[in-house]
Amino acid sequence: MTYKYSKPTLFQAFVPIIFLIIALFINVRIFGDASLDGSNQIILMLSAAVASLVAFRLGFNWREIRSGIVKSISSAMSSIIILLLIGSLAGTWLLSGIVPAMIYYGLMILNPTIFLFAACVVCAIVAVATGSSWTTAATVGIALVGIGTALGLNPGMVAGAIISGSYFGDKMSPLSDTTNLAPAMVGTDLFTHIRYMAYTTVPSISISLVLFLILGFMYGGDAQVMDTDKILAAIDGAFNINGWLFIVPVIVVFLIIKKIPAIPSILSGALLGGLFALIFQPDVVHVVSGYEQHSWESSYVGVMMAMYGDISIVTGNAIVDDLLSSSGMYGMLGTVWLIISAMIFGGVMEASGMLKRIAEAVITLVNSTGSLIASTVGTCVFFNVTASDQYLAIVVPGRMYTDTYKEKGLAPENLSRTLEDSGTVTSVLVPWNTCGAYHANVLGVSTFAYFPFAFFNLISPFMTIFYAYAGIKIRSLAEAKGKESTEDDFDNP
Repeated sequence: MTYKYSKPTLFQAFVPIIFLIIALFINVRIFGDASLDGSNQIILMLSAAVASLVAFRLGFNWREIRSGIVKSISSAMSSIIILLLIGSLAGTWLLSGIVPAMIYYGLMILNPTIFLFAACVVCAIVAVATGSSWTTAATVGIALVGIGTALGLNPGMVAGAIISGSYFGDKMSPLSDTTNLAPAMVGTDLFTHIRYMAYTTVPSISISLVLFLILGFMYGGDAQVMDTDKILAAIDGAFNINGWLFIVPVIVVFLIIKKIPAIPSILSGALLGGLFALIFQPDVVHVVSGYEQHSWESSYVGVMMAMYGDISIVTGNAIVDDLLSSSGMYGMLGTVWLIISAMIFGGVMEASGMLKRIAEAVITLVNSTGSLIASTVGTCVFFNVTASDQYLAIVVPGRMYTDTYKEKGLAPENLSRTLEDSGTVTSVLVPWNTCGAYHANVLGVSTFAYFPFAFFNLISPFMTIFYAYAGIKIRSLAEAKGKESTEDDFDNP
């Protein structure tokens, strides 16, 4: 049977969005940070119900709406699996002493005054090497939060530095999925995209690093009064700390550099963490298991509990005890719930054509290069908020604006750069976006807490808009074709 649908009006398309914004505002005002514990998920589900009612009005039936929901959730399934495995990795890396070792040596090396600056740089290097902000946050990021907390720094500042460095490295890495996706959507090549993106990305990270240095000098001095010797002694007393433990993170980074998919790489890291726990921390594994005597069963139970459930290492030092705890896969279930709820809402909005209708309305407002790029930025941010997925925030605007950029005589790398400067980096600033939910859970810092300090992510969209209106590094289509012709002549004399 063929169904005829009515095209949604702009008002109809905005009805679910308006409901979502008002409901989330009320919800966050009442629940605060606790809104992510479940109430925001309910709001997203109710917003999906409102969108479904509008879709019914347009002529869609439940089967078609359900198909859109299933498709949307399916697109996030890889992220959900990674999230669960990261929970296991965090648990076994705690049990094995890997994370405690990172914290231990980090406290010995890093000065509180330059800690935020150093954290951003370290995460940028790791993310460039791995091509993944998610992996960076889940490995060195977790350790850096622990170190920063032990130094007495604001966790929001620390998480902001980690996220800023991770997303800079992710954007500039040829191994990154979004860095490959953006040029593929608009018809330019990877390295042209990276070179052109550097014009806006390098100034953004430079400003961010200066701001982290300023924050370090403002607040790092107060952090130095903490007695780190007691923290080091507590960690050293609870774990067998040694350099061999770093073999596991090195292997995980190596696997990712070799382009082994994220899921098997992270699973390997979690299993190796369990193996190293049995080798280097048998007493810790035994205590976690709750068994009275050492046995193969207690070893099995201890490692398994670290992978799926709550574990905590008691040292007698309150600060260290707060750091040495993990919830395994179980701790990620709330985030999985949030992602699924968000994808249900995004699925209804996309399947019914309401997201497309809003995007089309934005294009009609374009009358200059500056307004075109600003509209692209706004559209990407809009999709991050409504579709709750950074890939949709790149793919859909990429499809929408490709022809418009060509009509305006702009080279495709202008669009691919803008997609990354807005679609990739702002995803982590939205609490119910897959990226925002992931990083808040993995780092143990709410999105609202790190939002003001994720300087790179906040600056990047404004930097690309500034370049557009100022006419800086806006490459024309004729210039791009001329350069290609010159390169072809050089290659084929």
